[in-house]
Amino acid sequence: MQDKMAASTWQNFKRLFSYTKGLRLGLTAAIIGMLGYAGIDTLVFSQLQPLIDDGLTNANPDILKYAPIFVIVAFLVRGCSHFMATYCLAWMGNHVVMRLRQKLFEHIVAMPVPFHDKESTGSLISKITYDTEQLLKAISKALLTLIREGAFVLGLIGLMFYNSWQLSVIFLLIIPVVTVIVVVVSKRFRTVSKRIQKMMGIVTTATEQTFNAHKVVLTFGGQQREFKRFAKINNQNRQQRMKMVSAKSTSVPIIQIIASFALAFVLYAASRPDIVGELSPGAFTAIVTYMIMLLRPLKLLTTVNAEFQRGMAAAVSIFAVLDRDIEQDSGSIELKNAKGTLAFKDVTFTYQDTEKPALENLTFELASGKTLALVGRSGSGKSTISSLLLRFYNSEQGQVLIDGENIQNYKLASLRHQFAYVSQQVVLFNDTLAHNIAYGKPDASMDEIVAAAKAAHVIEFSENLAEGLATNIGENGSMLSGGQRQRVAIARALLCDAPFLILDEATSALDTESERHIQDALKVLQQNRTCVVIAHRLSTIESADSIVVMEQGKLIEQGSHQELLANEGAYAQLHAFQFGE
Repeated sequence: MQDKMAASTWQNFKRLFSYTKGLRLGLTAAIIGMLGYAGIDTLVFSQLQPLIDDGLTNANPDILKYAPIFVIVAFLVRGCSHFMATYCLAWMGNHVVMRLRQKLFEHIVAMPVPFHDKESTGSLISKITYDTEQLLKAISKALLTLIREGAFVLGLIGLMFYNSWQLSVIFLLIIPVVTVIVVVVSKRFRTVSKRIQKMMGIVTTATEQTFNAHKVVLTFGGQQREFKRFAKINNQNRQQRMKMVSAKSTSVPIIQIIASFALAFVLYAASRPDIVGELSPGAFTAIVTYMIMLLRPLKLLTTVNAEFQRGMAAAVSIFAVLDRDIEQDSGSIELKNAKGTLAFKDVTFTYQDTEKPALENLTFELASGKTLALVGRSGSGKSTISSLLLRFYNSEQGQVLIDGENIQNYKLASLRHQFAYVSQQVVLFNDTLAHNIAYGKPDASMDEIVAAAKAAHVIEFSENLAEGLATNIGENGSMLSGGQRQRVAIARALLCDAPFLILDEATSALDTESERHIQDALKVLQQNRTCVVIAHRLSTIESADSIVVMEQGKLIEQGSHQELLANEGAYAQLHAFQFGE
């Protein structure tokens, strides 16, 4: 298990190192700075023995005369080395984390919809923010300490052996014990670090949910419930952090106590006449000083191990996401301008982790330029149809056809480019009104944007805003009302000018007057486009060429408005219920 863990750590470190491509000159400069810093410290301590034996005991004036110059020069070089190591390592580390964060962001965006269905947004945000920060600390602070203090330890041990290998061997007997402690503690650090990262994801998720639902929390008096829920999560996070502190604060004194026993034994051995007689006062003083000085870097190496293991745990978490397959594009046909026909042939689809099919043996056709309306109760499969058309999901049975070709054979980007989509959950960006309208066509001219805004009746309320269409509408359009946000989304779809139009409850948030204006605009839009309209309000789809009535994933009725009323089936009952007949 230990070897497996070590191999995994090494593999993750090698993978992390691959992100330093193009930055290795900075890394080399940092390593030179770290080794220079440790080398100067070692050099200063190496002069302790001649200073005592020659300068003080033998009263050599040259030693004491040049000592001040040596100290000043040494510390000037030490300071430059420290700056070079710290700056270059931070420069390299920040670039690596920037690259990794960018790749992680792009990878998550490219993941298929089922992945986002399962993963909480807060957990993914935590990976991009918290986990990458832990990685930065491991690269900068931890790597700096490991190399610099590690080199210093090796330098001191070399000086010890140079002065007295017998006493040095006694002190080095503690290394196997220290190694065992470090390995055991490292496993503990890694385990606790994973828990902390998981808890940070939960904290981010809980915070995001509460803030997004702020009005609901206030309306239903849920503040105290949210306070208690967050306090529980917050306390669990504190407990995991205290476990990390406990492991760190326990390992340091244990290692130092072991080292103190070794030092005491060295002092006892040095008191023997056969050993002390061979050592000069300077050599003996230097050896004891080296041993005492070893305690500090041993402490730093132990404490920084926590940072390093935390960073490696973060790397595992990040690489686990990067190793997931992004959305697969199996298509090879470039769909440039669709003619506009679509069909479902015996399509069955079941969501992951559910047993009951969302769609079952669904079959229907729609000619180019025609409008198909989907009606039925919530959960009957209407929105699933639009998701299959856009290949957010793939059916496990049957075929979805566009222009007579299975949509699996089309390239994803070209397929989705054929659709303009307005969902019941409007998503707007923290940007200007004009940029939100042009999101699906970023190269649109201002005249085109204004035309779409007029057609969707956005221009009516935009003229009352401070900067018109150039007004920033806030996060998810927070400055706009529900109906206004819906109209912006419709303007975005109008501007796309795609052969297919999907309206998923597109007029659900509009008042009566706005809905009338939008219906007029949609009639013009639908003349040369194939439209799929999902609606609960039957008044919005009476003019549809074909109406499909869904029930528990099955098509139970299909026909025009008048035909379905004449059949006196499910559609007629739904119509009578809505209009109070």
